[in-house]
Amino acid sequence: MDALILNDKVLIDKAKPVKLVIFDVDGVLTDGMMNYGPDGELFKQFNVKDGVGIKLLQQQGIDVAVITAKRSAPLSQRMADLGIGYFYPGCDNKLAAYHELLDRLSLKPQQICYVGDDVIDLAVMAEVGLSVAVRDAHFFVKEQADYITETAGGEGVAREVADCILDAQFDLRTLYTQMIQNHSNKNSPENKEHKIVQ
Repeated sequence: MDALILNDKVLIDKAKPVKLVIFDVDGVLTDGMMNYGPDGELFKQFNVKDGVGIKLLQQQGIDVAVITAKRSAPLSQRMADLGIGYFYPGCDNKLAAYHELLDRLSLKPQQICYVGDDVIDLAVMAEVGLSVAVRDAHFFVKEQADYITETAGGEGVAREVADCILDAQFDLRTLYTQMIQNHSNKNSPENKEHKIVQ
């Protein structure tokens, strides 16, 4: 079946073997704005669409990792909510974290997708099979990327990337149909009654 989203054969071929997607946080999963108070960062704003995309990747056996130079309680909470098992906060050497993931998961570079927005991400982007820059990334990063998202940081980048990868590997319409059916079944009167009984 033809891909619904990607129409470039080279990009489709790069997306097909992906088994791990690595995201930066600030400027990718968020809009890059930082909200500080006397005790540090007060909150981060995440896009709910990204959560759906990350869950879809995980459900199809594609791991998700997050590598970021920052640490904060709101960030840690969001990662826990999403079930991100490979989380590297306060990381000042993203390339080292990337190599650790390669060894830990026994993966090859062509099985990795990395999503970034600034020059600190370029070292990893240069090694992976599929490098992605967000729409509002630094121009130098966009010049090096295989794919530039239509969405800006914090506006659903992870969902767009997930859709592209899943579109290349599976029948995306079927995946979403199954997701809708599963959601409907979980919320059916029978299941609700069963939960109450339990």
